Amino acid sequence: QVQLVESGGGSAQPGTSLRLSCAASTFTLDYYAIGWFRQAPGKEREGVSCIRTSDSGTYYADSVKGRFASSRDKNTVYLQMYSLKPEDTAVYYCAATWRTSGGDWCSQVRYDFWGRGTQVTVSS
Repeated sequence: QVQLVESGGGSAQPGTSLRLSCAASTFTLDYYAIGWFRQAPGKEREGVSCIRTSDSGTYYADSVKGRFASSRDKNTVYLQMYSLKPEDTAVYYCAATWRTSGGDWCSQVRYDFWGRGTQVTVSS
């Protein structure tokens, strides 16, 4: 059974940084893409960033481009978040897919395996 566990969420002040981790157990991340998605209260879940482990390809939503960075170290994927804003407040989920080809490879409908999420709250 594929398992993904997020960690690293918490409270932060605007302008500061947090790093989220997504650890995969029971399977190797080779040939998978890992996506980070978030859902704010009253809003739909949206894509934030994806990283494709086969070629280290990345995708970032416009709202986080230049502030967030995805990386991988063995079987853990990280989302480094800089210059946090209150609008970054959400539950962040990581998810995995082996369907990594095509232009919509960061679309959440492609992602089959999901973690339980970690809360990120940005406020002063």
